[in-house]
Amino acid sequence: MTSFHIPYIVPTVLLAAALVLKAPTFLRASRDPDVRATVLLLACATTVFVVITPVTIHQLNVVTGVENIAAPIAYSLLTVFCSISLTMIMRWREPPSRRRRRRMGVIYWLHAGIVAMLWVTFGMAHVPKPRIYDLDTYYATTPWMREHILLYVFTHAVSALFAAFMLWTWFSQVTERWLKTGVVFLQVGFALGLMFDTTKLIAVVARWTGDNLDFLSTKVAPPFALMEAILVALGFIAPQVGPFLQGWGRNQLAYWRLRALWRTLRSTKAAAATAHFGLWTPLDLRLMQRQQRIHDALRVLGPFFDHGFHQLAFTTASATLAAEKARGLAGALAIQDAVDAYERMAPCDTTDQPAQIGSDVSDHLDAIACALYRPNLLASFRQRLSQAESAHTSA
Repeated sequence: MTSFHIPYIVPTVLLAAALVLKAPTFLRASRDPDVRATVLLLACATTVFVVITPVTIHQLNVVTGVENIAAPIAYSLLTVFCSISLTMIMRWREPPSRRRRRRMGVIYWLHAGIVAMLWVTFGMAHVPKPRIYDLDTYYATTPWMREHILLYVFTHAVSALFAAFMLWTWFSQVTERWLKTGVVFLQVGFALGLMFDTTKLIAVVARWTGDNLDFLSTKVAPPFALMEAILVALGFIAPQVGPFLQGWGRNQLAYWRLRALWRTLRSTKAAAATAHFGLWTPLDLRLMQRQQRIHDALRVLGPFFDHGFHQLAFTTASATLAAEKARGLAGALAIQDAVDAYERMAPCDTTDQPAQIGSDVSDHLDAIACALYRPNLLASFRQRLSQAESAHTSA
């Protein structure tokens, strides 16, 4: 039995992880219908895979005292999953309107009726023998259970076809990258769902004709269902999580990149933006604080910043480096000297230069921060500048 458990672990864990990651968003924006629908969809998909594992099927039989009770539970959740999938696609495709709301209501009520019929047919069927792996084919010819099985298979197939049709006709109009990625995941997922339905139906029909193709139901169909659930869940999550992860990655890189610059400026003890944020503070707020502290520190360093040295360093670096890298190298050296002058309380003569650091430095903080991560390059270039100055003085 253990070999049958392993394939269910990966999709269950992935779906559960996605549900946990989505929980904070749900708590913050529980009134957003898209967020609610996504969380409910993930919850249904996760619960389906928990219910259909052999150990859960056995435990449900024991706890409830009703053999094969996992069937209507799992098929009902699958039907709910189908209805949410269809309405989520409608939310994406169409702006809010009375027509859209009416169509979504029809889908919800139709699938609610199907769920009720699933329980009615199961209640009228006689299925005394528990079947862990082959319930669909074993009871394929049993009155009412036959209808029960066909009902969930056809519901799933029609929903997948309708969803695929809506996505296919809409795909050419999608321009946003993450939304397009989600649509591709969904298309492939629903195609795999149709493969699941087809193999299930062939195995059931074979039982009607006296043949035995049970392996299609027990061996071939399950992988299609596993992959469908993962891809459909990813399809609905990608447009919401993708931009967040992209922005988080960009902010994380910027936050890490500015670390060397902030460590260089930290001795200025800039007074502004003194709030202390913890590890759980949102990254964008921590990045904003770091940027603000850097700008505050640069204002403090204004009287100690040698603009002439900065211009000389930039001119020298421009001879061999691209403009942005030259700005970074020159700014890093000039800031290091300004910090040293600040610690010695030796301000520059500001008679012939601005009293504050200008945009030629503040607009290139990323390049300056990157240069500070290369101390050997800075030391080498500082030595070149010293030699050039010495040669110029001697001449």
